[in-house]
Amino acid sequence: MTEGDGGETDGGDEGEPSADDELTYAEAGVDIDASEAATAALIGAVGEAEGDYAGLLDIGDRYLALATDGVGTKLLVAEALGDYSTVGIDCIAMNVNDLVAAGVRPVAFVDYLAVDEPDERFAEQVGDGLARGAELADMELIGGETAVMPDVISGLDLAGTCAGLAAKGAVFDGTAESGDTLVGWRSSGIHSNGLTLAREAATRDHAYTDPCPFEGYETVGEALLEPTRIYTGLLDPMREHDVHGAAHVTGGGWTNLTRLGDYRYEIEDAFDPQPVFEFVQSEGNVPDEEMYRTFNMGTGFVAALDPDDAESLAAATDGRVIGRVEESEGDAATSVSIRGLEL
Repeated sequence: MTEGDGGETDGGDEGEPSADDELTYAEAGVDIDASEAATAALIGAVGEAEGDYAGLLDIGDRYLALATDGVGTKLLVAEALGDYSTVGIDCIAMNVNDLVAAGVRPVAFVDYLAVDEPDERFAEQVGDGLARGAELADMELIGGETAVMPDVISGLDLAGTCAGLAAKGAVFDGTAESGDTLVGWRSSGIHSNGLTLAREAATRDHAYTDPCPFEGYETVGEALLEPTRIYTGLLDPMREHDVHGAAHVTGGGWTNLTRLGDYRYEIEDAFDPQPVFEFVQSEGNVPDEEMYRTFNMGTGFVAALDPDDAESLAAATDGRVIGRVEESEGDAATSVSIRGLEL
């Protein structure tokens, strides 16, 4: 991760950031290295389950898969706009996409909504979004829990758990092979990762309710709330084309590809970032490397497979060939090369 500012600022009180300061995820409040260390400590305490994007439980001839995730600080944007209609879709998507990356079909979802005080209006909006997300993911929404905890929660928090089933021969191996081709699929926008950095950058000189400076949205906040794309429809085509492994490009940005194994990932034709990324980078003066280590930058899902099958998979879906997998060289066991950056 790139370093933050260490020098003087132009204008403003001493110690206060100016618009010229480079903004990083850590400076915005999220230290990825510390987060990964905490996660490793938790796994070490409870024991690592089989699987990567999803925990896999052997139930005979099939796996029962479980994934859990939340919406994160995207909820603060929803709160500022008084619009919670899309965050339920995000909650579904973040869980479902992890199952799809494992090669598992999602079948059921339960949600957990924690609030400081009950409010029928936003609860209904959250519920409508969850129902829409379940419909898009082609699975059942089977209930959940609402907890009122004013001593713990300020506003609300939304998370959920998704269950899936897969025959043992249907799950992806999860590891790329040297010489594989990478097929990618477009994201819908920022999705639900990196919002702490995006919010900090976007609100340096704007309010969420300000008119959006690029087309497609009425306000800055609406652009940040664009719901996460759901990739369930890719599952059957990926199986039919013998995908070796897939990556859901979420927290950690393009470094998620390294979860496919110790290789060099050469990205040559990624989808162009949507205007919201250019806006966040410009407003926060965020370095290129930080952007690609934090956000999906226009490509939300990637699969590694044999070159002979790659063009066919791309043609059967709305994907395209974006790069290749090579043997790693030098000291770095894994690396991602994209748009002149080495991650």
